Amino acid sequence: MQPTPAPEISVVIPVYKAEPLVDELLKQLTIELKGITSRYEIILVEDRSTDNSWLEIQKAQKIYPHIKAVRLSRNFGQHHAISAGLSLAGGDWVVVMDCDLQDQPSEISKLYQEAKKGFDIVLARRALRQDSWLKRFFSRTFYRTLSYLTGIEQDATVANFGIYSRKVISAINRMPESIRYFPTMVRWVGFKSTKLDVVHAARPEGETSYNFKRLLNLSLDICLANSEKPIRLAIKFGLLVAFTGFLYAAIIAVRAILGEIPVLGYASILISVWVLSGLMICIMGVIGLYVGKSFEGIKNRPLYLIDEIQENDQ
Repeated sequence: MQPTPAPEISVVIPVYKAEPLVDELLKQLTIELKGITSRYEIILVEDRSTDNSWLEIQKAQKIYPHIKAVRLSRNFGQHHAISAGLSLAGGDWVVVMDCDLQDQPSEISKLYQEAKKGFDIVLARRALRQDSWLKRFFSRTFYRTLSYLTGIEQDATVANFGIYSRKVISAINRMPESIRYFPTMVRWVGFKSTKLDVVHAARPEGETSYNFKRLLNLSLDICLANSEKPIRLAIKFGLLVAFTGFLYAAIIAVRAILGEIPVLGYASILISVWVLSGLMICIMGVIGLYVGKSFEGIKNRPLYLIDEIQENDQ
């Protein structure tokens, strides 16, 4: 019996609150992938959604071929779900995309053809984003803050959607850090890459789960995982306050010696104590965040836990 050949293309999709979208997503994906190759697989990683996404995936497996359904034991987050899918992907090329149909399956063939020109990474650039102005504002703020604090240039028009060679995926799978953010990991591994403009569709159903608070928390986690800049900024700010305090004290001392002003009393002392105490607490908080993230890392827990995997007949 001949062994089953490895897939030419694997598509990894984290699924969360996508109950009304699963069928249409798989319908479009199947049409697109069949036009490229007969050797493909679609890996849907259900991140313990609060709706019936898992049931919809199970129904879809009876209709569409080449589907590997993965359910995590709890909600681990989008980028951990991507990592789970990448660990199971066997394709020579791996496409990563979102489940909300804003990443259009019809663009995969364009990405694949571009990759065949000698690129290991082809990132989908959303030239005209079909999002609300509020989401675009939050997104731009998120990426600018991230670029500044990490020192790694982040592009607000590029997210997870793209195609990646086997050696890129193998390199990412070897990265053990517990704080996962797929675009930053892709930038870190390097390899020959390019960007390709794609159509970015409006979200047909539901709303994004990334609000401002979640983006802020994600930004903080990524900064702590990839940069020392927050603690360096805290040190610089502390030195600036200390220098200002010494300068102010010197001016007051000289003026008091010259008899220009009386020696100041409790008000200035209390203000100085409150300002310096607040500054020290802030700096200790930054240090504490780094210590906490380091503690999470040394626990050596798995990045995710898989509850079940279901594969339909190929």
